[in-house]
Amino acid sequence: MQDQTNYKYIYLISIVAAVGGLLFGYDTAVIAGAIGFLRDKFELSAAMMGWAASSAIIGCVFGAMFAGKLSDEFGRKKILLLTAVLFAISAIGSAIPNNLTQFAIARFIGGLGVGAASMLAPLYISEVAPANIRGRLVTSYQMAIVIGILLIYFVNLKISNLGDESWNINMGWRYMLGSEAIPALIFMLLLTIVPESPRWLSKSGDEKRSLEILERINGLAKAKEIQLEINEVLKEEKGTLKELFAPGLRKAVIVGVFLAIFSQVTGINAIMYYAPEIFKSVGFGTESALFQTVIVGSFNIIFTLVALWLVDKAGRKPLLLFGVSGMAICLLCIGMVFNSDNANGPWILIFILGYVASFSSSLGPMPWVMISEIFPTKTRGVAMSLAVLMMWVSVYFVTQFFPILLESIGGAFTFWIFMINAIILVLFVWLRVPETKGKTLEEIEMTWMHSED
Repeated sequence: MQDQTNYKYIYLISIVAAVGGLLFGYDTAVIAGAIGFLRDKFELSAAMMGWAASSAIIGCVFGAMFAGKLSDEFGRKKILLLTAVLFAISAIGSAIPNNLTQFAIARFIGGLGVGAASMLAPLYISEVAPANIRGRLVTSYQMAIVIGILLIYFVNLKISNLGDESWNINMGWRYMLGSEAIPALIFMLLLTIVPESPRWLSKSGDEKRSLEILERINGLAKAKEIQLEINEVLKEEKGTLKELFAPGLRKAVIVGVFLAIFSQVTGINAIMYYAPEIFKSVGFGTESALFQTVIVGSFNIIFTLVALWLVDKAGRKPLLLFGVSGMAICLLCIGMVFNSDNANGPWILIFILGYVASFSSSLGPMPWVMISEIFPTKTRGVAMSLAVLMMWVSVYFVTQFFPILLESIGGAFTFWIFMINAIILVLFVWLRVPETKGKTLEEIEMTWMHSED
């Protein structure tokens, strides 16, 4: 059959959805530049510093918890629009607080948007993408996250250079946080041009609109074939969360939840949120520490491009095995540098860059790809919510307790804990994670349903 896929259109709507990832990265990483100034402004202890950074993560937990159910009920597009509104409200609210409580409330609202977007954007992309490029398109979501992270690192650096330390403590961090309103409004406008998910439309009984969208993406002949597959699978599904824990599909839940949790407890957000503070702890000045953070963000983008190139060629599982092994080695080395008598800043930077390169080419994008692929159509929203909810709970614990761990047990043992988690993940991927490269969502689902636990 001649390939009639409208690649220009599918790339366009996938990029728009991926802007939700840009806001995810922007919103969560803005705290890296602001946290030191917030600590001085509000005289925060290590525990309160963790709370200032993690208050948004609490919102992420609740956003992820309810987004799946809401998107199954009202559609993927409408709830994505809601996330854009939440981003804008949070940006303005977190720029004007007079105390830590007001700041935490505003960040919580933004977290609701991040948590919802973090499962809806890859879910939406997976439901509109052809099987042969789905991995690449969902990986573009991770690319958008790291672009958002690097963008805010640059913004933070530029804003911090507008004044001295005193100005930054009083005003600089407000501009850093408020700047998110601009990409939030852009996301809101761009979402008006994307269609609803055809698989959600079929689930909701609107097969005519579903076929129209599938035809625009794949051509008429392929669209009819995909529509038949969707209808067949929907007949076999009851659409309940309980269904996910039945034999066969239970495997999908275990894989999705495990990947989501271990993508975080291997330490990435300890580095992304606290990178300037880590660099300061080994001798870099404030401006130099922020500049090193920009280098980290640049590596994040470069090696996400590697994943984008390889995900539909090499496959999901090989990238995970090689990348997470590299992370474990770098975490061992970071801990060894911290454990030496005089922690050396340049070596810390080198090993952190190695860790970020390994993460970005594997564990960064692969969980998003796989948890958007492996769940049934009728319950995909709720199932992804479960996996992403567990991810955000893990992010919260890492973000809240990392400053406390650094203060109590030191950098060496903190990073070695992350190393042990990385080793556990390598073993799990090797033994339990299947390859999903090149299969349609319906083929992947039927594989689970016909497998034995």
